[in-house]
Amino acid sequence: MDDILVISSQALPEERRLFSSTLHVVRRFVRRKPLGALGASFIILMFICALFADRQVITLRQSTAPLVAPHYFDDQHLRDRLQGPSLAHPLGTDGNGRDQLSRIIYGARVSVIVGFSAVLLAMVVATTIGVFSGYVGGTFDIIVQRFVDAWIAFPAIVILISGVQVAKAYLGNSPEAQTFAVILVLGIVLAAGASRVIRSSSIAVKSNLYVDAARTIGATELRIVLRYILPNVMAVIIVLATLQLGAAILAEATISFLGFGIPPPFPSWGRMLGPDALLLVRRDSWLVFFPGLAIFVVVFGFNVFGDALRDVLDPRLRGGR
Repeated sequence: MDDILVISSQALPEERRLFSSTLHVVRRFVRRKPLGALGASFIILMFICALFADRQVITLRQSTAPLVAPHYFDDQHLRDRLQGPSLAHPLGTDGNGRDQLSRIIYGARVSVIVGFSAVLLAMVVATTIGVFSGYVGGTFDIIVQRFVDAWIAFPAIVILISGVQVAKAYLGNSPEAQTFAVILVLGIVLAAGASRVIRSSSIAVKSNLYVDAARTIGATELRIVLRYILPNVMAVIIVLATLQLGAAILAEATISFLGFGIPPPFPSWGRMLGPDALLLVRRDSWLVFFPGLAIFVVVFGFNVFGDALRDVLDPRLRGGR
């Protein structure tokens, strides 16, 4: 019992020091980068909406009762269709009498699932291509970069639409399969540009003396990549991922607006801006204003937070900003 008390008394100050240092870092970030902190608050708000829209965490299926959302995303109140903002429906209702606020809150869940999954896939592919292409160099690097050039040359929207349709044909028409198809194609499209940036950072890291020293003492090529190259480009990867989250959410909204994204009745912010809403925009402007505002706020949040994070993590920018 005495040993347990001694261990717990030693662990408590350590936890306090960790909490204090974390709080200090957060305060310093807010003080130095207020716009980035504002973007981070928008991101946290989106996470809260996505996690606690109902009792099931990060899933497109409904549970027994909503938490943050006032209604389910597909609850129809036909008597209240096309109603403007009111106490019962703060952001109004759509043509089927569904609460716009609830659908925007559930739409944050769609954006989190698709955006984060696609960016995770993109970063894995881009890191693999960029690190090994930059480190190996020579003919291998030239061949890989010509494939990346061709990859980037195709219009992204064409690849997204055609790729999603092909993936749906092979994976099936279930909502889960269609969501996976969007994530897969979007992740592949985003990986091309990111691999170029990671490759450039890998080439810069490879020229450092500690890499030559590791090779001199007999370290294998794989160990050099995993031990010396990858950790030193991780800051670039983190910043790229943050910036591409905004791009992924915007791309998902774009293809959903065109009718190729997440299938109904699941609420995607892009689908809420679709042709049905645009036909009524002159009379019922809230149908497009609030979903468009949600897209703007979240993409803006990721962009300014990623920019601030780049300034903090890049040592070349710390003294200049």
